[in-house]
Amino acid sequence: MLTNSLRTFIAFELPEKIITFISKVQKDLQSRGLKVKWVRPQNIHLTLKFLGNINETDIKIIGKAIRESANGDSPISLTTKGIGVFPDIKRPRVIWIGITGQTKQLISLQKRLDEKLDAIGFPKDNRPFRGHLTLARIKKRINPQRLIDAIKYYSEFESETFIADNIHLFKSDLKSSGAVYTKLMSVSLE
Repeated sequence: MLTNSLRTFIAFELPEKIITFISKVQKDLQSRGLKVKWVRPQNIHLTLKFLGNINETDIKIIGKAIRESANGDSPISLTTKGIGVFPDIKRPRVIWIGITGQTKQLISLQKRLDEKLDAIGFPKDNRPFRGHLTLARIKKRINPQRLIDAIKYYSEFESETFIADNIHLFKSDLKSSGAVYTKLMSVSLE
């Protein structure tokens, strides 16, 4: 581990109305008897890049990469729609809510960000970017039929539209009560 290292990621924060909507979805899913570790609604965000451990001195160059990536981009109009699992239904590890709307703009921004960060020593992700919001992590085997039924039930649900307009570099402190996120810097899309 690096000295003075910070566990970090880059993400869009969600507006309160979307957090409230997600909280209702989680409560409904909980009532279906899914035994999973739920992400606290206030901790759900749209991750663009997980960086892992960085030095405090890296914040400035990461901020520059974020600003350059976002330069000229306007706010992105998005909606949450449907739920799914990673990596697949046979071995689910994550339950997520999908993202629709201006996804081409979102993917383009993430790709530029990935390239800028790669150039300063943060390697590109091996998997293609899929915008999503993590609802829960699955630690143990769960009833696959309950999960399939929930995915079918939620296939067409949609939140109201929200605007992603501020990219944040977050520090993540893992506590026994759950992760605590702190903004280290922000960049606005204009």
